[in-house]
Amino acid sequence: MTRQEAIDKVLSLFSEGYACSQSILLAFGPAFQVDERSASLLSATFGGGMGRLREKCGAVTGSFMVMGLAYSPIDPKDMDNKLLAYRKVRELNKSLIEVYGTTSCGELLQKFATREAVEKRQHHQMICTKVLAETAGKLYDMLKEDGKI
Repeated sequence: MTRQEAIDKVLSLFSEGYACSQSILLAFGPAFQVDERSASLLSATFGGGMGRLREKCGAVTGSFMVMGLAYSPIDPKDMDNKLLAYRKVRELNKSLIEVYGTTSCGELLQKFATREAVEKRQHHQMICTKVLAETAGKLYDMLKEDGKI
């Protein structure tokens, strides 16, 4: 899968009605032997900033799930790889804050969409697809650079 294919897959899934978190995990999950059903179910409640709480953006939480698959150790005593995974999460989060000023769903919506647009679900085209594309691209780059995909 190329970078653009990953971005296109994420956006295609989102346009089908999957949440941001689902779109990311469904697109990247197969690279880590995660089946479609499991990916969809595991990430479903993270949409809307975690169950529409408008907390951490779903594109970001979906990416954190993928990073867990890519970087986290199976052995709970493997602190080196556990800390590597945490470092990668912080790195991705920081890079998105540099672009958007936040990774909070609610803050992104306030910054880039009107309340009326959110009520009419127009925010998907106003901001969500941009954040999804940016996040998928950055996630792909990190995974590719580290030989994970």
